[in-house]
Amino acid sequence: MTTLITGAGGYLGRRIAAALHDEDVILAMRGADKRERPGAQEVIPIDLCEENPFAELDPRRITRIIHAAAVIRFDVDRDTARRVNVAGTARVREFAERCERLERFVLLSTLYSAGRRQGDVREVRHDDAGFVNHYEWSKWAAEECVLEPPGLPVTVVRLPTVISEDDGTVGQYNAFHHTIRLYYSGLLTLLPGDPATPLSLATAGFTVDAVTALLDAEPGIYQACSGPVSLGTAVDTAFSVFERDADFMRRMLPRPVPCDQASFHDMVSAARALRGGPLQPALASVAPFAEQLYLSKSFRTERLRAAWPGYRTADPVALVESVCAHLVERRFNAAR
Repeated sequence: MTTLITGAGGYLGRRIAAALHDEDVILAMRGADKRERPGAQEVIPIDLCEENPFAELDPRRITRIIHAAAVIRFDVDRDTARRVNVAGTARVREFAERCERLERFVLLSTLYSAGRRQGDVREVRHDDAGFVNHYEWSKWAAEECVLEPPGLPVTVVRLPTVISEDDGTVGQYNAFHHTIRLYYSGLLTLLPGDPATPLSLATAGFTVDAVTALLDAEPGIYQACSGPVSLGTAVDTAFSVFERDADFMRRMLPRPVPCDQASFHDMVSAARALRGGPLQPALASVAPFAEQLYLSKSFRTERLRAAWPGYRTADPVALVESVCAHLVERRFNAAR
């Protein structure tokens, strides 16, 4: 059995490759990422924006594909999202159709392929409910690409927001960490979103374990969601950590005040009209996903629980606390 992992130089791709270190694995990654090669696993350079990125790879070798390559920024522009996340996925699918021994094609997606949908989100194919940003749209479109037309043994794994390693240290910064930093620095004093909105946060270990467990499960759609935490509780937990820090307390910064969506939109629009200063870039990092914080969703995990005997829930408050403590201790320096 030979597994091809695209995006194997990325944050999750590297960890999935490490979890499969005893198996025959081919790591497909952009040339600059070859330095990340783990052990003796085979590495091939690849660019999914090219017309035939797998020209040098014999499809008869491949029995499993894990497609992890994607641009995962909430602020990605539509053209980049289309070229990399949608058209790139289409090229992986085209290659998969030539793999006559293929047993599984795993697409790593996001819980937020649900877009503007609210309420219970089930482990089923989504229709187009509209999207908050181009990243969400592109991951929904990538799901559609591999699910239609049917025929391939496809597993879609919708992933949560990964905020730490299992020990609470931070291996990669994303919108969660950047927002926490804005609160710590006093650049963001409002809370965009409904404090009751659930957040789906997880460790890298939980996420990788879910993906590898589902390699042998029935094909289908799975939502890898651990225990949710409300937006309000997450922010209160962060400030409880901040308030143990003498530097933070000397600045006497207040806890943020919830604001409605229209007010936040007005503030972002006003900031865009300003020249210079820290407010515009601060809000620019929050605005691309802030609307999601007003759209309450509960992600169902019945299929995941049935397929993964090792499924576990974590204490999400403890997770947020440990991550915020790590960020403050390192003074928000680059993730290690």
